[in-house]
Amino acid sequence: MIAKGEQHVNIAICGVGGVGGYFGSKICRARETLQADVYFIARGAHLKAIQKDGLIIRTSSEGIIHCRPTLATSDIDELPPLDACLICVKSYDLKELVKRLRSRVSEPTEIVPLLNGIDIYDRIREELHTAQVFPACVFIGTHIEKPGVISQDGGACKILFGNASTASPTDTPIMARVFNESSINSEWHDDIYPSIWSKYIFIASFGLVTACLNKTLGQVMESDELSSLVRSVMNEILAVATVKGIRLPVSIVDDSYRKGNDFPSNTKTSFQRDVASPDSPDERDLFGGTIIRLGKQLDIATPHVDELYKMLNRKKPLKS
Repeated sequence: MIAKGEQHVNIAICGVGGVGGYFGSKICRARETLQADVYFIARGAHLKAIQKDGLIIRTSSEGIIHCRPTLATSDIDELPPLDACLICVKSYDLKELVKRLRSRVSEPTEIVPLLNGIDIYDRIREELHTAQVFPACVFIGTHIEKPGVISQDGGACKILFGNASTASPTDTPIMARVFNESSINSEWHDDIYPSIWSKYIFIASFGLVTACLNKTLGQVMESDELSSLVRSVMNEILAVATVKGIRLPVSIVDDSYRKGNDFPSNTKTSFQRDVASPDSPDERDLFGGTIIRLGKQLDIATPHVDELYKMLNRKKPLKS
């Protein structure tokens, strides 16, 4: 592991959408303090705008952040060997990205994946057997306003991260210093999985129900039938978590369900919007496929998740 503060570091932000753009811009702004070069991996019109004019973040409480990375590119081969990396792509792009990262990481490289999902660490390890991977979850509301411009308009803007195993070494990682000196709100957890599963129970359950039935959060909360369906999905996920030894509060289902009241009634989940777009890929495997597979492995029935997954496949067949 690189001794903190004693030498130059190379940091990559892989995926400079809303999440990667916000946190990447703050890291980029602290480059001199960090003694770092910061590299953005993006694509399309968004990449071209960043290359031309830099990246602009319009925040709800910090004003406007304008940054220019050391390099913005779509080609990972243009990067130097990396000391640290934030992975901020969608789950359907993760496998290919990690394959491309192999040539740029080594055993000491630190990777913090800011993706939704309970099995992201395992997905990364299927393709990448070196590097230190710190599972994480993130709480933020962002979207790309237009190419080169990102709006942050909600959420705690916070990263929770920790060891992949409670038996893993607990030396303070480079990324803890990076977050601190970049004024990023973050917390290190020796056992990060309760936080990851707690978030997942909320987003997967509401995501599956809203996407399959094309209902807003308000419509779900107002319907006894749909509310019961959401709770059933939550309980199936909880059953999987319990067998896997994830320590969750006894009130997790009630707490997660009540969060549906924290959003405007006309809110559509991002998963719902992706499913509704005929040309957009979506994360059905992350929210449905994962639970179905784990249920089969652990001999746990997941009938409600199974049925919603089938509904999704009928509604929007997977492209071959």
